[in-house]
Amino acid sequence: MDHFSYQNGVLHAEQVPLSAIAEAVGTPVYVYSRATLERHAQVFREALSVLPKVHLAYAMKANPNLAVLKVLAAEGYGADIVSGGELERALAAGMPPADVVFSGVGKDAAEMARALEAGLGQFNLESEEEGVELAAIAAVKGKRAVCTLRVNPDVDAGTHAKISTGKAENKFGVAYDRAAGIYARLSSLENLEMRGLAVHIGSQITDLEPSRQAFVKMGGLMRDLRGQGFTVTHMDLGGGLGVPYRAGEVLPDPAAYGAMVADVTRDWDATIMFEPGRVIAGNTGVLLTRVIRVKPGASSPFVIVDAAMNDLARPAMYDAWHDFAAVEPSGDRMTANIAGPICESSDTFAMGRDIDAVAAGDLAVFRTAGAYGATMANTYNSRPLVPEVMVDGTRWAIVANRIEPATILAAETVPDWLD
Repeated sequence: MDHFSYQNGVLHAEQVPLSAIAEAVGTPVYVYSRATLERHAQVFREALSVLPKVHLAYAMKANPNLAVLKVLAAEGYGADIVSGGELERALAAGMPPADVVFSGVGKDAAEMARALEAGLGQFNLESEEEGVELAAIAAVKGKRAVCTLRVNPDVDAGTHAKISTGKAENKFGVAYDRAAGIYARLSSLENLEMRGLAVHIGSQITDLEPSRQAFVKMGGLMRDLRGQGFTVTHMDLGGGLGVPYRAGEVLPDPAAYGAMVADVTRDWDATIMFEPGRVIAGNTGVLLTRVIRVKPGASSPFVIVDAAMNDLARPAMYDAWHDFAAVEPSGDRMTANIAGPICESSDTFAMGRDIDAVAAGDLAVFRTAGAYGATMANTYNSRPLVPEVMVDGTRWAIVANRIEPATILAAETVPDWLD
């Protein structure tokens, strides 16, 4: 459920007509619903209330906007981060450092040092080499780093190849059959506190069975380590639960996911950690765009909109689907290709799709754009960086300004020897 609905024939975000935002801010622009964000956070938390000990860390790579983080901090979520920049955002949003988990395969020395200084709650180590380096940094600082070891269970999540993270050929984690030895060696390092295991097999997972298989394997590894006398008090099961991108699509919901986890982990006696991202933020936002013109095509007309692949990269990167809807639909339909202004054939959002009939000047939205939307935006073709707006009932505010090409140009310099 989201809070984007038609009222008197006009699509609204909560109680604000999207046409009013377009008039005031211009297009393209991301629009988020606070009520939807809060509801999704609450539904996910409630789905896991069947577990005795839970830690929730929002995967902020999905949408790191500071206003979004503030809302989730108020809902009791920590953060799952993958860079030093994300650490600073989590702290700026008021998330307690102890509730921040540092994931990612390429943490550098400066990032690890800063995280130690901030009192970060947990490092998810991706390799033995990373653990040895972190221990050395912690020793210099007189700190002890709390860690889990991320394990690659070689389980295919059945998702897009570019967002799969749990197969043997993926770069993440350590091989399952080497994990016990690595955990033992890292546990011997004086400045590391190894307290558990972590796993994450992919994003936009639409079938719970691969997750179940991965969690069962991790439970077996946990029992083996405990049998050898090692401490395992925390099990980080990552995120990855998918969301419906097409109208009418039915996916496993958080309640079904929570029931599956409860079944697998019933005898674990550990704090179960989660890193939800897309499932929290996905349906929280839309990308509001305006039709520039409609031009003839070989078989279907091209609807050229002012949003482009630099604003919403998922269709170009993953052939991803986003429902397209008119802000003020007439009731008529058309079959069309939807494309942006970028000088790339990949700047295409849909081909031969049945959509609301639109014409030049009409407003429309790409739905389910609250996750992996603005966070992946760029300025290709020297286009502006897309702004973001949050709606709260009848009020709204710009929560990220449009960054114009002139501002970006001003950050560049020409060396004297070119003048």
